Amino acid sequence: MSQSLLLRNSSSLWKRTIQKSAYISSYINKTNTNMSPSILINYPVYNLKSFHTGPVSGSLNSQLAKKVKTKYNFEPAEPLAIEDLNEHVLNAKYAVRGSIPMRAEELKIQLQKDPKSLPFDKIINANIGNPQQLKQKPLTFYRQVLSLVQYPDLLKSLEKSGPNKEYNLDAIKRARRLLNAIGGSVGAYSNSQGVYEIRETVADFITKRDEGEPAYPEDIFLTAGASAAVNYLLSTLSRGDKTGVLIPIPQYPLYTATLALNNTHALPYYLEEKTGWSTNMVDIEKVVNKAIADGVKPSVLVVINPGNPTGAVLSRESIAKIFEIASRHGIVVIADEVYQENIFGDGEFVSMKKVLRELQHDHPGQFDDVQLASLHSTSKGVSGECGQRGGYMELTGFRPEIRQVLLKLASISLCPVVTGQVLIDLMVSPPQPGDESYQQDQLERSAIHSELGKRAQLLYETFNSLEGVDCQKPEGAMYLFPNIEMPFKAVQKAHHLEMTPDEFYCKSLLEATGICTVPGSGFGQVTGTYHLRTTFLAPGEQWIKDWAKFHKEFFDQYRD
Repeated sequence: MSQSLLLRNSSSLWKRTIQKSAYISSYINKTNTNMSPSILINYPVYNLKSFHTGPVSGSLNSQLAKKVKTKYNFEPAEPLAIEDLNEHVLNAKYAVRGSIPMRAEELKIQLQKDPKSLPFDKIINANIGNPQQLKQKPLTFYRQVLSLVQYPDLLKSLEKSGPNKEYNLDAIKRARRLLNAIGGSVGAYSNSQGVYEIRETVADFITKRDEGEPAYPEDIFLTAGASAAVNYLLSTLSRGDKTGVLIPIPQYPLYTATLALNNTHALPYYLEEKTGWSTNMVDIEKVVNKAIADGVKPSVLVVINPGNPTGAVLSRESIAKIFEIASRHGIVVIADEVYQENIFGDGEFVSMKKVLRELQHDHPGQFDDVQLASLHSTSKGVSGECGQRGGYMELTGFRPEIRQVLLKLASISLCPVVTGQVLIDLMVSPPQPGDESYQQDQLERSAIHSELGKRAQLLYETFNSLEGVDCQKPEGAMYLFPNIEMPFKAVQKAHHLEMTPDEFYCKSLLEATGICTVPGSGFGQVTGTYHLRTTFLAPGEQWIKDWAKFHKEFFDQYRD
């Protein structure tokens, strides 16, 4: 008792003490039945004067200041080790932010500390489709509306004073419409499926894009980027190691990573490089049949169109054949169409939903039960709003009970980012002729698209001028995926360093020039071939010249 204070008949002081000290531990001493319950308080180094409201004796205060020393008699456990973690998480890989980008971050920090310590003065992040990181200017209309929904008082002020040189009238009206639809504040949760009025706008966009084939807001889920939609779909449609998902090779690593998390088989089907990364239906059929023979049910077929990392665009005929396989085997199709605005040269984007509806019209009964999930995003196109996390998926042919399961999964995350939903509205419904922002918006969009097309062509031509490099012409997306015929000595060196040859090339490129790319092995490739993925988002031509210089020196160094 010498180290504790016995407080009797002081319930009010007890309450204040409990409220104001996070360190007080108490229990009821029931040994004294003649008085109110006694509170035995162990009070570590705290001054009662800071919170008491009545007179307290000096001896009481000094007693409270004494620290009680507790003796513990147990063996402490060790912290978590790798083997204690979820093995499926450990097995997941995401090359886009893998070893090469991690090395790039190390070099970036080194440059910040000592700008002259490396043979280059900056890192060029060509490893990821992140346009605004590489100085793509945000669309003005987007940012006007975003700033107004984020700051409603400014919106009210402009509604009173009228438009000015910073804010056009159509931006003010759009911000008000969106705030009313959202419920007054982008800081509040929305419906888990997304704001209904924004889903209506998305449905209108899809209907117009597909030349009158109707879309409905009930079938549309707004998501935190298309990646969230992929997670919802694959988490729902995967049933462990008894199911498989067909993915194109090369593929976007999000798919293999998500499948690893769900302990589901990846069933690769290879795209044909020599024919512009086309889809071989005979090979897909073989993959399906082999999986069935092995006791694995093919549940999903992923199509990335335009292609990532290939930049290829699927023809109507190829899409129709994919649906033939899906209908025959009852396979759900995921159409990753986030690059549908990024079309260059002779490429032509046709949505998979439009082709499906045409097949259903022309062949009654054959394709009526096909299930399709179509994805889009604000991260790509001319929007480039990667960090804002706006996306959507449209479900076609799914039973209502399946849609409810997906809604349940979406509800666990409460709602998609509300400002991301705002951006979806702006992406699918940009300023129209006659609107105050229309002319400027069109100029900005045209400039971005034109510049990306020029960079793609320049990089494509440069690659095909280099020794040992063969690159397919890009039709869409924002990447090139060149094939590099590695010198034998470079392959040997890579193996000596316990690296893949394409990883060795990418690491050497990074450390010589500051250009960060992704090895083709992270996307999948035919055994014995070596590729890398690069964006063509970085401005200027000097980095392309630096790459060409490096490549020549690399081949000279490791020439057979």
